[in-house]
Amino acid sequence: MKLKDIKLYKILIGIITVISSLALFGGIMEPDSALYASIAKNMVLRNDWINIYVRGADWLDKPHLTFWLAAASFKILGINAFAYKLPSFLFGLLGAGYLYKLAKDIYNHKTGLISALIFLSSLHILISTFDVRAEVYITTFTLAAIYHYYKAQSGSFWHIVLGSFFAACAIMIKGIFVLIPVFGGFILYWVITKQYKELLKLKWWLAIVLILVFIIPELYTLYVQFDLHPEKIVFGKTGVSGLKFFFWDSQFGRFFNNGPIKGKGDISFFLHTTIWAFLPWSILLYTAVINLFKKKNRVTLPPESIIIWTSAAITFLLFSLSKFQLPHYILIILPQFAVITALYLQKLEGKSLKIFFIAQTVLAVLIVVILICVSIFFKFEYFSVANAMLSVLLFLSVLFFRGLKIETIIARSSMISISLMIFLSGFFYPALLKYESGMEAGIWLKENHPNAKPAVLMYPDAYSFDFYANGEPQYFWDFETLNKHKRDKNMVIYVWEPEMERLKKDYNTQILKSFEYFHITKLTGKFINAKTRPQVLERFYLVRIQ
Repeated sequence: MKLKDIKLYKILIGIITVISSLALFGGIMEPDSALYASIAKNMVLRNDWINIYVRGADWLDKPHLTFWLAAASFKILGINAFAYKLPSFLFGLLGAGYLYKLAKDIYNHKTGLISALIFLSSLHILISTFDVRAEVYITTFTLAAIYHYYKAQSGSFWHIVLGSFFAACAIMIKGIFVLIPVFGGFILYWVITKQYKELLKLKWWLAIVLILVFIIPELYTLYVQFDLHPEKIVFGKTGVSGLKFFFWDSQFGRFFNNGPIKGKGDISFFLHTTIWAFLPWSILLYTAVINLFKKKNRVTLPPESIIIWTSAAITFLLFSLSKFQLPHYILIILPQFAVITALYLQKLEGKSLKIFFIAQTVLAVLIVVILICVSIFFKFEYFSVANAMLSVLLFLSVLFFRGLKIETIIARSSMISISLMIFLSGFFYPALLKYESGMEAGIWLKENHPNAKPAVLMYPDAYSFDFYANGEPQYFWDFETLNKHKRDKNMVIYVWEPEMERLKKDYNTQILKSFEYFHITKLTGKFINAKTRPQVLERFYLVRIQ
């Protein structure tokens, strides 16, 4: 590989890393990010790292590690959005590092760099830096486990230990199903290459034992919070076992849709989700996958390639067959997608090179045009500056990266991602968050009434208010409970507009401030259009009972 190509890819990775860090200084989005942040906040406030509470009630859904990482960050940096997002951002970079090492060891230095660049610049990774959930952690931990187990095939015993540690961390983020992308690729690789003896080797069975040892902290906390207290009401019933939920209901229950948390599956869901989640590389990815079906294109690859594409294939199939599907699940196999795409990119030549050169250029123009139209209709602050930025970056990408070659495609595609991240983190998301009324109300209350006792009346999804308001808000699920506290002069209640009519009728209320609300993670045309936006906005209030 030419030295200037190495330098180009490293510079692009560095720029994307710096631009992505802009997201650390934005707010926390509802619902999941704000929920997870409020759980970690409660851990710190209560100094209780065993029990998980949401609005004062026992909560059983996700394992603990996501919240432990955020709570540890809060302990060091204080309870704020930056501290919540920083661990996820750093682990995302760690994941890119492991992706580079894995691709470099199986293929070469160039493939490692391009894979890491594609991974870091894919749209859903960029979005997840702002809207932090659990999947970035899972992605890094599964990838680290795959790398160390790959090295353990012929390496030292410590790779087994490290691989098992990271696999256990992935389990303590999401559950035991994460072992499928970790071990699935290896098992199929050994079967396809007829290395059946690998399945019987003691080190792999030791790896399973070590994983069980490393997840003991999670098993202990679930046992203490739930199994020791069958009287607790969870999912509307008593006698709920945290251990059973962890090993069965949260995983197989969701897959078969017979657990306490249900969904609606669509076998094509992740096919169209990948199209936008892996932008600007998705066209190349789908072509690369089709290319892999031809045997002549596989025989030139190292046999270990099977680990990469079978891991992606079985996980993608599992997600597609599941009855519980969410877009961010696809993050877990974006590293494998990045490697598959990087390998295909390097083979482009002649007519196919020209086709994708044109396709990626058209895609860049199309994305810029769409973003400019969105900003014009939305009319957020400084939208003209955002449009100018998009136009300038597009012009610079064409000006500085020329010639019909692979490096041009990679550089221009990376510039699309850089434009997207600046647009989203610098302009669009800050404009959206003005309509996240819980965050706005929590910040306003903290600044204007720092000694107030925050409360929420009969609204189940005020997670951002939970996080941004001082302390741990009190929750009133009916007016009878509110009556017991109505004489507390320091109490300020966060109220949804439908509840205001009765509140005004039965209580002497003082409205301190009103806030506009929209579910900003489910955008609609009417909301984006500034002229029709008032039609779809709801309203929340901060009130004090006199």
